Amino acid sequence: MTGLNRAGFYRSRLPRQGVPVEMELRDEMQKIALESPSYGYRRITAELRRRNFAVNHKRVLRMMRQDNLLCVRHRAFVTTTDSRHGLPVYPNVARDLEPTAVNQLWVADITYIRLREEFVYLSVVLDAYSRRVIGWALGRTLEAELAVSALRMALQSRRPAPGLVHHSDRGVQYASHQYTELLKDHEVTISMSRKGNPYDNAACESFVKTLKYDEVYRNEYRDVEDARSCIGQFLEVIYNRQRLHSALGYRAPADFEKGAK
Repeated sequence: MTGLNRAGFYRSRLPRQGVPVEMELRDEMQKIALESPSYGYRRITAELRRRNFAVNHKRVLRMMRQDNLLCVRHRAFVTTTDSRHGLPVYPNVARDLEPTAVNQLWVADITYIRLREEFVYLSVVLDAYSRRVIGWALGRTLEAELAVSALRMALQSRRPAPGLVHHSDRGVQYASHQYTELLKDHEVTISMSRKGNPYDNAACESFVKTLKYDEVYRNEYRDVEDARSCIGQFLEVIYNRQRLHSALGYRAPADFEKGAK
């Protein structure tokens, strides 16, 4: 144990030329951006102040521009995760589904990864039966193409038969025409979490926690390519093939899938 809280741990690992206070502020800003995709810089400023950050809207505007959040809002987050948006919201058909084999239920999510001087975003698709990561993509923006790239990887590697259920939150990436049409083209049933209920996608929430504690918090990535290489190694080798999962009887996802065949 280091004796540090998470904020202190981050500060201890930042390069000396960095600005720890600003990175802490950016860290919180990224959380708000993922939690509330429709928020512009004024609402994010208000939420940051509510979370005890002394900041004005000009500074938030500057940081959002630097972290590629403003262009995303103009182009992709005109509609939001709110039920009032113009994109279809699908019912949660995965709620009572207990998969008994691979390719019955896939779950998807997006999280952010903190680098030395910027944030990048990781989109993942997991097979809910084996908890195996079957598709992933890392990029600098939250636009729909990030999630679509991860989905394409999953579809190409698994080639599922019709009847698969794909579950995600109501994020605009997953509600986008590009994403939903790709699912429909492969005869996949679309399922989305209930409004404001993170427990509907608990498998992905658990995965993200594991990723952060076992990989991200233990490393300081130089840049996006370094992050892509290290995280890819973790996902494909360590997480899928080596890490033992209590939910799988202390087997790795790849071994669990082999034993189920």
